Amino acid sequence: MNFVACVKRVPDTASKIRVGPDGRTMDPAGVTYVVNPYDEFAVEECLRLKEKVGGTVTVLTVGPADSSKELRHCLAMGADRAVLVKDDQLQRDPLSTAMALAEALKQIPHDVVFFGKQAVDHDNAQVGLLVATLLDLPAVAEVVKVELGSGTATVQREAEGKIEVFELPVPCVLTAQKGLNEPRYASLKGIMAAKSKKLDELAVAPGEVRIEVLKMEPPSARPEGKIVGEGAAAVPALVKLLREDAKVL
Repeated sequence: MNFVACVKRVPDTASKIRVGPDGRTMDPAGVTYVVNPYDEFAVEECLRLKEKVGGTVTVLTVGPADSSKELRHCLAMGADRAVLVKDDQLQRDPLSTAMALAEALKQIPHDVVFFGKQAVDHDNAQVGLLVATLLDLPAVAEVVKVELGSGTATVQREAEGKIEVFELPVPCVLTAQKGLNEPRYASLKGIMAAKSKKLDELAVAPGEVRIEVLKMEPPSARPEGKIVGEGAAAVPALVKLLREDAKVL
């Protein structure tokens, strides 16, 4: 079977994010980039399914040339092929990203296409399902278990304290939730092999960007805390502040 994991290059959540001089984009100075954590679940699940039923694993991304580092990380994990749709657009909305990925997938054999449920930079949680719609493929979001049968996929997702079970035909699109698996570490052998593997590039006409970021600004500074006293004697003063100042009572 042909498994495809669509991944995104995102700022490391440990990086300090600053607004750029234009007030509309992120300042890239000092920012470290990584594979979107939810997308790592997608890559790992593709690798596990390949180990069970055989096939190939392709990783696909839309992004700048620097995305090659993240693609090689996926190759080091065990992916067979990496494909880059080169795109230098700084602000790309979910639909235009999905349109580029859908066009690329038309050129890549695929039976199961995996995404992370969302990217940790913009948290839109839309691209995977948009791609499924554009390709007219069945889809389930936020899956925590996948089993493949003869021409079908049976998946589970958590919803409001219960487990939902779906059966859908292959090819299909799935988005990975935390708990689906534990992504493996790349071995030294895998890292060395990934350095020599070729990265394929696909020329795809990007979709029109329809959402424009007008302004970015850091969140407001939190007010300093107050110490109202110690022990039981402080309770009346605390209750008064919660009722009159914070207005949470």
